[in-house]
Amino acid sequence: MWFTRQGAMHLADKVPQINWLLVLLLAAISSVGFAMLYSASNGSIDPWALRQMIRFGVGVVLMIAVALTDIRYILRYSYAVYFGALALLLMVEVAGEIGMGAQRWIDVGIFQIQPSEIMKVALVLALARYFHGLTAEEVRRPTVLIVPVLLVVAPALLVLHQPDLGTALILVLVGGLMCFLGGIRMWKFAIAFVGGVAAIPVAWQFLRDYQKRRVLTFLNPESDPLGAGYHILQSKIALGSGGLFGKGFLAGTQSHLNFLPEKQTDFIFTMLAEEFGMIGSLFLLALYGLVLVYGLSIALRCRHQFGRLLAMGITSSFFMSMFINVAMVMGLIPVVGAPLPLVSYGGSAMMTILIGFGVVMSAHVHRDIRIPRRTTILDT
Repeated sequence: MWFTRQGAMHLADKVPQINWLLVLLLAAISSVGFAMLYSASNGSIDPWALRQMIRFGVGVVLMIAVALTDIRYILRYSYAVYFGALALLLMVEVAGEIGMGAQRWIDVGIFQIQPSEIMKVALVLALARYFHGLTAEEVRRPTVLIVPVLLVVAPALLVLHQPDLGTALILVLVGGLMCFLGGIRMWKFAIAFVGGVAAIPVAWQFLRDYQKRRVLTFLNPESDPLGAGYHILQSKIALGSGGLFGKGFLAGTQSHLNFLPEKQTDFIFTMLAEEFGMIGSLFLLALYGLVLVYGLSIALRCRHQFGRLLAMGITSSFFMSMFINVAMVMGLIPVVGAPLPLVSYGGSAMMTILIGFGVVMSAHVHRDIRIPRRTTILDT
């Protein structure tokens, strides 16, 4: 009984240390998503908005639970989480559910899991633990890149095979960022960049036909206005028609007349811009910017390398997902199928993001503890 009371008192002391302003920001972004999903279903809470609200409620509970978890436990099980997510990706190849031309989900009965979303956080956990255990001298060795490259390439190839080019791109970008934050020298990135450019002709051969058409259409959308260029042309029409203040809530013509494809997922930002204009779009982008600022602030206040890498990695992954989606619907990059974080409809994405920020908050709550560098896989 004494231990239980002491444990409860210890948890109670941690609760005020949670960054509640960050929780409020995440709730505000999610609320924008609820409103747009309500609009996407023509003024009905079903089938998208209600489910998304329930997922958010469950996700917030999990986020707070993770935030109160000692970050040393998170360190201990980081590799286990990564290999568990990798096993789920392999399971997708064997028994995954096919939807919208892709095999990305695992059906567990009452809901579906998208392992590629889980991997976004799992990869950050694994790389943060790996670089946390290295000294400055060890980071300079060329062989130090072997492990992180394998940790990034394995899930990226599996996700690319589903196919999910957007998520695969995010995994590679996050992996590169974590390597940079871990202390890898810039000349190594230069070599990797040159190698990547040289490999483009080879990579082109492995793209699906529709992916090739998307890239070619990106260069000239008008070349196939009713085929591969349809999505981005309709998106640009909706973006432009919104003007400064938008057409009004539930009054978007491109979305409600079903000209805008995938309005509840990939192109939900376009629907927001059509109904609330540039002002509404900038408001949402400002919320994302504040989340980035809070996440980086938490990272800078951490006294241990593991927490800094976690906070920067997870926050940056969140921001990259937002940037890729917005750039995609504006025609700045090819259409790659990336959801807008916390706004697009999707259970796995929302739950993973909230749990990920629970990890960030755990780094904040436990920012002053001492974590030894020398931690091996055997310690798990």
